Amino acid sequence: MKASRKKGAAARKKSRAPAARPWRRRAWRLLLLAAGIFLGLMVPWVLYLNHQVTSEFEGRKWDLPSRVFARAMELYPGAQLKLQDLELELRISGYRRSDRAGRPGLYRVAGNTVEIHRRAFRFPEGTEEARRIELQLSGGVIGRLRDAASGRELELARLDPAEIASIYPLQKEDRTLVDLEDVPPLLVTGLQAVEDRHFKRHPGLDLRGIARAAMANLRAGRAVQGGSTLTQQLVKNYFLTQDRTVVRKFNEAIMALLLEYHYDKGEILEAYINEVFLGQQGAYAVHGFGRASQFYFDQPLERLEPEQIALLIGLVKGPSYYNPRKHPQRARERRDQVLAAFAETGLLSGEQAQAARAAELGITDSPRNQGSHYHAFVELVRRQLAQVYREDDLRSEGLRIFTTLSPSEQEKAQAAVTEGLRQLATRGLPASLQGALVLADVTSGEVRALVGDRDGDRAGFNRALNARRQIGSVIKPLVYLLALEHEADYNLLTRIEDEPLTLRQPNGSAWRPDNYDGISHGEVTLLEALTRSYNQATVRLGLNIGVNHLLARLEQLGVNAEVDAVPSVFLGAVELTPLEVTQIYQSLAAAGYSVPLRSVLAVHNAEGSELVRYPLRMMPQPRREVVSVLNYALTQVVEQGTASKLPALLGQPVTVAGKTGTTNDRRDSWFVGYTRDRVAVTWVGDDDNRPAGVTGSNAAMQVWARLFRELPLEPVDLRMPDGAAWFWVDPGSRRLSAQQCAGAVQVPYVVGSEPTAMTECLAAAQEEDNESFWRKIFGKKN
Repeated sequence: MKASRKKGAAARKKSRAPAARPWRRRAWRLLLLAAGIFLGLMVPWVLYLNHQVTSEFEGRKWDLPSRVFARAMELYPGAQLKLQDLELELRISGYRRSDRAGRPGLYRVAGNTVEIHRRAFRFPEGTEEARRIELQLSGGVIGRLRDAASGRELELARLDPAEIASIYPLQKEDRTLVDLEDVPPLLVTGLQAVEDRHFKRHPGLDLRGIARAAMANLRAGRAVQGGSTLTQQLVKNYFLTQDRTVVRKFNEAIMALLLEYHYDKGEILEAYINEVFLGQQGAYAVHGFGRASQFYFDQPLERLEPEQIALLIGLVKGPSYYNPRKHPQRARERRDQVLAAFAETGLLSGEQAQAARAAELGITDSPRNQGSHYHAFVELVRRQLAQVYREDDLRSEGLRIFTTLSPSEQEKAQAAVTEGLRQLATRGLPASLQGALVLADVTSGEVRALVGDRDGDRAGFNRALNARRQIGSVIKPLVYLLALEHEADYNLLTRIEDEPLTLRQPNGSAWRPDNYDGISHGEVTLLEALTRSYNQATVRLGLNIGVNHLLARLEQLGVNAEVDAVPSVFLGAVELTPLEVTQIYQSLAAAGYSVPLRSVLAVHNAEGSELVRYPLRMMPQPRREVVSVLNYALTQVVEQGTASKLPALLGQPVTVAGKTGTTNDRRDSWFVGYTRDRVAVTWVGDDDNRPAGVTGSNAAMQVWARLFRELPLEPVDLRMPDGAAWFWVDPGSRRLSAQQCAGAVQVPYVVGSEPTAMTECLAAAQEEDNESFWRKIFGKKN
């Protein structure tokens, strides 16, 4: 029985053994299948991530905003400069007044002496280091200029220009790239000490750091410490989104390992320093330590003190939470934690760390470059650049664009429009009036200021560039210019008829031009007809010259607008923008030298190499002597014509040339005026083109005068070139006269157009001169 039971038990064991072995085999098969599926999915995925890492990081290229700079202010002995204008320029450039100009970006005023600690800047001609400049002002002029450190007298110094705009990438990121070798060593080592102490040793992941962070978070019951390495942080910022998901963390870990496999630590660290998010300026994110240094301290990265470096490193943990401008106490506490880490790791001594903790945060009250200023002018810059650059290039290539803008003159121009229109409303004109102003240098054609809206902060419709309005009597000087070029027929004292006339239009209607005062003045001189802006006399003169000749001259002066060849063109039935009108008058103000108006001087790439330079292109117009004669006539518009109230508005007697312009139903008010070195055009009207009750003298001229009251006034140069000369004449008889003769006036003539007949007074004077001559020779009468 026992033997049979044993045999039965053995038989049962035998029957169970084959059943167990197939189960194990199935388990192994399933495990191998899962491993195969995992590897089959992982290998392609890792290969895909590897391709993404190498393709994007290998040729890594950040989109960099283009920086737009104003013109650099030049200082030299004898230059006209008021203290308030200098301080205005300095403030716009981000300089701050201080008791001592101890570091770049500060200036000091002591009586008439100003000391400026100029920042280092890469000018188009080359880099100039930081420098202390001292100048003395006397009577609105620079009397002395010297190097404050050495005491050496200087012939010329220039200030670093204001950054007036940035043309940002579409992703709205702002950064300034820095090379690792240019980064302060304390920033390189301090960043590792605070964010990733095993950066030099780990392969992209720090398992000990992850475990340490997990334990600290468990003990605290909340997230108080992170375990991500610098490489992981770079992967998250550079390649991935900010989503907190398992998949994203998994991708981050794999890509960190791949990044470390392909690239060395220096490349990874440099990319991190340029990529990390460190603040927000309006709609634009501040990335990288290079830009953050300027954003918070208005200093280049290499000039930062240890406490400033510590603050920037502290911001990595949370730029918004530790924002030093909004939360200074939090920022200070975080900075001090970083300084403690510096001391703990031996980067700073205990005394150094203590001194750094005692220092203030040292941040500026606001960023120097607060987005784009002067929207209207920047639009002109972009329009000129569009002839050479694509929009994508402007948004991504980090171009440095040097412009012609004078910040102080721009501020004054905007104030003239804004305050001028507000003042006009108190005098009964519509409060809805809009305005535009263009100010340019006469000789170079450089646009110094441009206003396109009564509200300078509004980036909307730019009337200086885009508002095409009829220009009225502003066109009349060209009619008289063409007439004076026919010196055999016309001079300033030639008489023409100011009488009614009727002209048939192409549609069969009759056109009867009237004078503004509703009176026909009979026979008048060219000079009187121009200075008093008589319509009927101008049309009669224009018909003798020809409409097509006027249109050809407009085209020659740079006007490309389509204009109908009808007689009403003589009275300004031409729609032009204020910028186009400025171009016309620049040629007149420069005595016949036409220069294309420009807003850009040069463009450099991010490395400082010159890409484009816009040189001065001066094109002499025909018959410059005639332009000089016309200039005199336009000064008479101001002295005794439609702009005769201008000297009182300016508050001083000065020789200024100008022309008023008014369109039908008093819809548009224009004034163009120029001194020796500045030409400006102002326009006032309603956007909907309805009657506004404005004239050239009651609106636009008021705005022009408000601006030029604040500018140095250099009288128009009335010296005549070859081909023109001054003569004393009797205006009534139009005969040659002499200075001592009653009623004689001095008038310029194109040579060949001057009168030949003499007044009796001149004849007698010449006879007396002849007698005096013979007395000197022979001692007796001839």
